[in-house]
Amino acid sequence: MPMIQEEQAQDVLSVRRAKLEELKSAGIEPFGRKFPVQHHAAEIVDNFPDFEGKEVVIAGRLMAKRGHGKASFADLRDFSGKIQVYARLDDMGPEAYELFKKLDIGDIIGVHGTVFRTSRQEITVAIKSFQILAKSLRPLPEKWHGLKDIDLRYRQRYVDLIVNPGVKEVFLIRAKVIKEIRRFLDERGFIEVETPMMQPIAGGAAARPFITHHNALDMDLYLRIAPELYLKRLLVGGFEKVFEINRNFRNEGISTKHNPEFTMMELYQAYADYEDMMQITEELISTVVEKTLGTSQVRYGDKLIDFSRPWNRMTMIEAVRHYTGQDFGHFDPQQAYRQARSMGLDVAQDASWAAIFNEVFETFVEEHLIQPVFITGHPVEISPLAKRNRENPLLTDRFELFINAWEIANAFSELNDPIDQRERFEQQLEERRRGDEEAHAMDEDYINALEYGMPPAGGLGIGIDRLVMILTDSPSIRDVILFPTMRPKDV
Repeated sequence: MPMIQEEQAQDVLSVRRAKLEELKSAGIEPFGRKFPVQHHAAEIVDNFPDFEGKEVVIAGRLMAKRGHGKASFADLRDFSGKIQVYARLDDMGPEAYELFKKLDIGDIIGVHGTVFRTSRQEITVAIKSFQILAKSLRPLPEKWHGLKDIDLRYRQRYVDLIVNPGVKEVFLIRAKVIKEIRRFLDERGFIEVETPMMQPIAGGAAARPFITHHNALDMDLYLRIAPELYLKRLLVGGFEKVFEINRNFRNEGISTKHNPEFTMMELYQAYADYEDMMQITEELISTVVEKTLGTSQVRYGDKLIDFSRPWNRMTMIEAVRHYTGQDFGHFDPQQAYRQARSMGLDVAQDASWAAIFNEVFETFVEEHLIQPVFITGHPVEISPLAKRNRENPLLTDRFELFINAWEIANAFSELNDPIDQRERFEQQLEERRRGDEEAHAMDEDYINALEYGMPPAGGLGIGIDRLVMILTDSPSIRDVILFPTMRPKDV
């Protein structure tokens, strides 16, 4: 902040603190107590004929003040919206009116008054009496919008919510999305459960974990990167339909699509497979979009995304062939290496077919997957928890759902063969020894659980944050997380 602006800000703070002391000296409590709110702004505005001439009790934050002399107007904002209030010397008396004139933008007050419509047709509450409920000691920013303030908006979300009403709408939509997901799954017999956030082994996904230490047990624990292995333990124990909506933590980079902590919904259904997961994913998301927004078509930037069913389906091999003209259905690593090099990719000569093929897909295909599409047929090497495909054991019964070129969901027929699972964990351990910090760890207890017998099952994970980004036309994941992870900075 430039020196002049900083000095001006300090002057404003000094003036407001002086007002605070003035209130205290006059015997007025500047930070009030319980107030009997009975009505809200939107309720009064939307139902004016029912409220005209009647007394109301409202509370909120002053966002603007106008007028002088013996009458003043102000804008009062509560959670529901904004309404005008009218302060008049003859109605309130000189002492109360003088106090009202000294109020600052940002102060929170409670109002008893009568509803009327002004000559300009503005629905208004004429104040009979009011109370100061919280004195604002910091001024609200005058210019809060724009890229220059984006970092501050994330750091001080509380101010962002005050001065940018549209921000609140994003989080109301987010709440509705989660509510509709719960309703949808509850109606279909799924049981919501909770699994450990701190785990002795980081498993269930390929990611770099956060590590913490438990002093009493003198052991390291990991913030979970996924709840998968614990949810599948419940299938072993006899649950048939379970889900969890909660946070995952991954010690990775921050971008417009990645935050170190994020919200996932994971569900598992016994006696089902990835085809069932495709059906439930399509039905769940399209239903949630319709229930939340009242439409199946969503505008994201300059793209119109249509969630109407049915959605397209392609295998990875088909998608690569369609968008690049290259056929990787030979499963030959050397041929894949030559193809990738001819496409401009710098891949290692000793890389596996699966690694090369996946890089080609991520580089040349994902950007085209705008409308909802299920991509199936992932290589075993990059799907260590998925059941092998019967026709081609090099591939798995798995899908990823792409919308707006982003992976929104991941699902597969769960691997329930403990012998195969151990072999894949051992392969992942070898990858870790080679320096891959994101490779899966060996979880002996999970294998032990599989040895008791886990029914065939389908599993699904949906990224809540990215889905909400699309439904709210938000360019960054930080726009849909109330308090995103930020580098520390002085307030």
